[in-house]
Amino acid sequence: MSRGQIDFQTVAAFATPILTVDVPDAATMNAELSRVLLAREKEQPSKSHSTLGGWQSTWDVDTWAGVGAVRLLAIGRNVANRATVDRAGQPVSIVWRSNMWANINRSGHGNEFHSHPGSFWSGVYYVDDGGVSDDPSLGGELEFMDPRAPGAAMYAPQLAFALPGGLSVGANEVVRPKAGRLIMFPAWLLHQVRPYTGNAQRISIAFNLSL
Repeated sequence: MSRGQIDFQTVAAFATPILTVDVPDAATMNAELSRVLLAREKEQPSKSHSTLGGWQSTWDVDTWAGVGAVRLLAIGRNVANRATVDRAGQPVSIVWRSNMWANINRSGHGNEFHSHPGSFWSGVYYVDDGGVSDDPSLGGELEFMDPRAPGAAMYAPQLAFALPGGLSVGANEVVRPKAGRLIMFPAWLLHQVRPYTGNAQRISIAFNLSL
């Protein structure tokens, strides 16, 4: 602190957690999940919810997609327990209920803004990022809407807050897909998938955790 400057403390109130997990040894698991999901796409019509094109499975992927899906759900439940506390700040151990589905997007496909009512945590895992991690111009990003609504951007869109996450106040946070990466977030947080413009397929598995 320079002479004459008054120090201050910052409390990051109303923080919204977005959790990132890079799943170990994901390549072999992803290869098998891709095979199973692409085969299922040929057999089952899309059960579209919030989709803008693309294919979406039924909400029971963990019952038919093999050990990879079961492992992924176990990781999600473990992370959820570690990232959740009771109102006194004490650790919890919850037997989370779940539903799980797969998404396959090709050129021009995405998802409109939505939330997942009736759940506490939601997650999305990237089986195949469709080349987005190497070429950001292909789109397909996961985009979260600031739950503080317009925030500071309503009055002074050129200004932001000097704290972690403060640059996106009144705007959105964007997460780029990467194969083997799991993103978890509160189920009430509005999110969308920007259109994917690549020539491959972008494969993901999503799930909800509820009480």
